[in-house]
Amino acid sequence: MNGPRGLVLDFAGVLTEPEAGELLALLDKLRDRGIKTALLSNAAGGGSVRRRLEPFFDAQVYSGEVGCAKPAREVFLLTASLLDLPADACVFVDDAASNVAGAVAAGMAGVHHTSIPETLGELEILFSSAL
Repeated sequence: MNGPRGLVLDFAGVLTEPEAGELLALLDKLRDRGIKTALLSNAAGGGSVRRRLEPFFDAQVYSGEVGCAKPAREVFLLTASLLDLPADACVFVDDAASNVAGAVAAGMAGVHHTSIPETLGELEILFSSAL
């Protein structure tokens, strides 16, 4: 398959949006087509969020649990490695431009989240070969 093989999403500011269900539906569709998914959050730990989102993600990374935080290069490389992918095979989505810049510096493609419809549009283009 051509194109990205992994999708990494931030939680707060992205999956906390009222229309986030549409984004989770896309995650489900992408996973059915072999795209690996990860949650990357600067939260201290996963708790109930981890349990609630487990069906949608192959890996969940919480900065408080791994000892490094966005936008540090190491946390993006760690997340990609948990998906068994190189960073350049992953797309990262976050509402904080500095975190997107950190992901791009680590080799990932970056999507600056401003709204669910815009993010869905960008992801549909980036993952068009999988849809």
